[in-house]
Amino acid sequence: MKTDIQIAQEAIMEPIINVAEALGITADDLELYGKYKAKISDTYLQKNKENKDGKLILVTAINPTPAGEGKTTTSVGLGQAFAKLNKKAVIALREPSLGPCFGVKGGAAGGGYAQVVPMEDLNLHFTGDFHAITSANNLLAALLDNHIQQGNELGIDTRTVVWKRCLDMNDRVLRNVVVGLGNKMDGVVREDHFVITVASEIMAVLCLADDMEDLKRRLGRMVVAYNFQGNPVTAEDLKAVGSMAALLKDAMKPNLIQTLEHTPALIHGGPFANIAHGCNSVRATKAALKIADYCITEAGFGADLGAEKFFNIKCRMAGLKPDAVVLVATIRALKYNGGVPKQELGKEDLKALEAGIVNLEKHIENLQKFGVPVVVTLNSFITDTEKETEFVKSFCEDRGCEFALSRVWENGGEGGVELAEKVLKTLEEKESNFKPLYPDNISLKEKIDTVAREIYGARGIELSPQAAKQLKQLEDLGFGNLPVCMAKTQYSLSDDPVLLGRPENFTVHVREAYVSAGAGFVVVLTGAVMTMPGLPKQPAALSIDVTNEGVITGLF
Repeated sequence: MKTDIQIAQEAIMEPIINVAEALGITADDLELYGKYKAKISDTYLQKNKENKDGKLILVTAINPTPAGEGKTTTSVGLGQAFAKLNKKAVIALREPSLGPCFGVKGGAAGGGYAQVVPMEDLNLHFTGDFHAITSANNLLAALLDNHIQQGNELGIDTRTVVWKRCLDMNDRVLRNVVVGLGNKMDGVVREDHFVITVASEIMAVLCLADDMEDLKRRLGRMVVAYNFQGNPVTAEDLKAVGSMAALLKDAMKPNLIQTLEHTPALIHGGPFANIAHGCNSVRATKAALKIADYCITEAGFGADLGAEKFFNIKCRMAGLKPDAVVLVATIRALKYNGGVPKQELGKEDLKALEAGIVNLEKHIENLQKFGVPVVVTLNSFITDTEKETEFVKSFCEDRGCEFALSRVWENGGEGGVELAEKVLKTLEEKESNFKPLYPDNISLKEKIDTVAREIYGARGIELSPQAAKQLKQLEDLGFGNLPVCMAKTQYSLSDDPVLLGRPENFTVHVREAYVSAGAGFVVVLTGAVMTMPGLPKQPAALSIDVTNEGVITGLF
């Protein structure tokens, strides 16, 4: 069986100019990065602003398991299937981070015969967007420490610096560092921290900004520290906005590549899905809606994290109205939720399937609370049996959802035609009555409690003394009207990663809260969420190489 990278490397790609022309985008509207990658110019985006929007389809999934669900693979395959049905569709996805590529999770280009290409470029340096974000983040950090060194005119309390440096690599030793060691000219000694680039607030800001003016406004609002009076100090106070925006000028433009079957794909931005909002950029999503009849996008991790944030943060801020949701599950993952060990998932087990399908049930209920029609798809595996598939199909249809099998990993777009037809049927027959889960004008605590009860199924929340104090301070500072961005484990509906299925009678423990004022949300930390991951004992990096002919191997 061929690996994903072998399939990708054997693909015959169309020049990106040809892919763009099929959408009505001329060569003059592109900024080329070689033969198969391009950015779409600001001029083109501006002149198409008045176009009628296409239909917006969100792809999400049940809670991720070691068995794998194939959310991105389904997104890519669905886009290819729409093309098979002669529908004008564009896929809008996040850019992968280098950290997972060299760590354990691998890349984010889909899989099998439902991939975006060039796969190696996408998973490595791509068009340099992440490097630009890293540079802008660390420029602000340098300006902050220089300001403190050069007299500290703003009266920054160095014990309350909240801006962290970043690096797009899993490097656990950088989580907690001390800077400024040495002599007097080497800066003020203080504790500092690194986060992975996808966890930088600048990543979230770039993905939520509508244009350069909005980007600058958001950059300026970012809180970097507090002064001795307890008031926030911002990037605008440090006069850092212009230089950061200059570094981000090209990174603001959506990237255009293609699938294995030449379906257009806009790949842009990539915020963490557990501590940020986990969606591709607003600019790419809006561009896709203007240039195609159907935009297929996805949100990070399971629907309890990714879809909730897509709806409550991205759609709220950008004025987006999703028309349908595709919820991805696998029989293997459902049996894992039912208590079957990973090594035994290939055996038919209807009892375990019945026990584990409650996880899917909760996600269906959650999505329906937002008023958006749901289509459930099973990402098909050769070990699935007819009885198991029929059980899931009946379960979904009993809950008012269309159901379809997806075989896109094996068969590409052809394997997603059944799913595409069910999505089209849903779009024709069911109207979306989308609405966010909570209003802006309730308290931060009420917003957290609403998400915990309604989405996770908790009986309530428990605030640590620190979190209670921080929430009050944030409301006193005028941030109480912002949406909340819940940071919790992706492996469970609860804040405990070992509670599989559909946990009940649990309490969500909130340990900390802080504002991402530029992004426009309050981050709420539950459990032990890592903003700088570490490498495993056997990192994927140990298997990656390049031949004398320049062919990359081992990148999966």
